[in-house]
Amino acid sequence: MNPGEITTLLLFCTAMSFSPGPNTTLSTALAANGGLRPALRFCLAVPTGWTLLMAGSGLGLGALVLGAPGLRWALKLAGVAYMLWLAWKLARADQLAQVDARRLRVGFWQGVGLQFLNIKAWMLALTLTAGWVVNAAGRPAPNPGERLAIICAVMLVFAFSSNFTYALVGSTLRGWLAQGRRLLWFNRVLALVLASTAAWMLTV
Repeated sequence: MNPGEITTLLLFCTAMSFSPGPNTTLSTALAANGGLRPALRFCLAVPTGWTLLMAGSGLGLGALVLGAPGLRWALKLAGVAYMLWLAWKLARADQLAQVDARRLRVGFWQGVGLQFLNIKAWMLALTLTAGWVVNAAGRPAPNPGERLAIICAVMLVFAFSSNFTYALVGSTLRGWLAQGRRLLWFNRVLALVLASTAAWMLTV
């Protein structure tokens, strides 16, 4: 990649990674309810799952999904259903967990799997594949393997950094949220964000 391509890649990844979405919302919620340590598992799961998704997209999985409307809709509906389920659990959580967030519990492998149901992650992977791994004619760009490796490495850093930043915010708010019914309303707002994201997924 030339310097111009790398600069564009970094700007694009910054905008996509740090903008609110299912992952950052869950990172905030997990840290706010259960503390930074439980949220860290999810913060590590996101870059792991996303890297697998990006690698698969670059190797042809993205073309398979785009070429099979039934498969695309199956992934979309599964993602919507899972996010609505998480939103429902989050909306009911009204007490800080001292050891673990029992109502909102997303393990490492669940976090990895969520990336394959996250339409924002798919859009990002497909855009990066189309913009940096293949050319306008749909053919592999020069050194596609090297380009794919660079993209995966960059997004590995960005995916962890963005989710860890949101988790830090959630962890910092724990003391304030412990007072009165603040946590319940905070969780309901985040649940609404997740539900709204699920609704948006149906339109893309």
